[in-house]
Amino acid sequence: MSVIKVLLVDDHTLFREGLTKIIGSQVDFKVVGQASDGIEALVMAQALKPDLVLMDINMPGCDGIEATRQIKESLPDTTVVMLTVRDEDELLFEAIRCGAQGYIIKSISSQEMLKMLRGAMQGEAALTPNMSGRMLLQLRKSGSGRDDNGGQQLGVLTCREREILCLAAQGLTNREIGLKLCLSVHTVKSHMRKVLSKMGVGSRHDAAAVAQANGIIAPPVGSRTSI
Repeated sequence: MSVIKVLLVDDHTLFREGLTKIIGSQVDFKVVGQASDGIEALVMAQALKPDLVLMDINMPGCDGIEATRQIKESLPDTTVVMLTVRDEDELLFEAIRCGAQGYIIKSISSQEMLKMLRGAMQGEAALTPNMSGRMLLQLRKSGSGRDDNGGQQLGVLTCREREILCLAAQGLTNREIGLKLCLSVHTVKSHMRKVLSKMGVGSRHDAAAVAQANGIIAPPVGSRTSI
């Protein structure tokens, strides 16, 4: 079993220590560093190259959203999940636009948090069903990948991303997609994370449904029941 290297970023020391105990107690996670602000997080991320960054959104100086943007620019394969006490649409949408893979409210249980983090590392969005619904509604309001005249914005997804989404919609696993396209599983997961982030949805099921409904990809023929 591969161990997921985690960098914790929060300006409250006591909260970081509590997270360290919770996450560090799991056999598939290892906390490799702690940062107290966005600048420190960026420096530590570049040095430690974590698989996952759990990022507080509100911090003095460089906040979590700006730190996420910079980390994703320098380490695009690193998964960043936001952590916040406030459930606000504006912050949620901005975090996703900057590359965050999810948005976790601090009031959830530790078990729910761990489940969402594991899902994020598999390419899923770490969002509650309520948040996923709001993201989907926002996507529909903004045109769901279409321009103001109703035409498709084909630049929203790259050719490779549409190709992978098409195969995912047919029910292929990440491994099967990789074999078909001669890509590593890691690369497929990375592309899928970008697809979910760009489309603002929480799962490949939602991404496929929205893309098919708006003509971005064709409806699958003879697809499996499970995506």
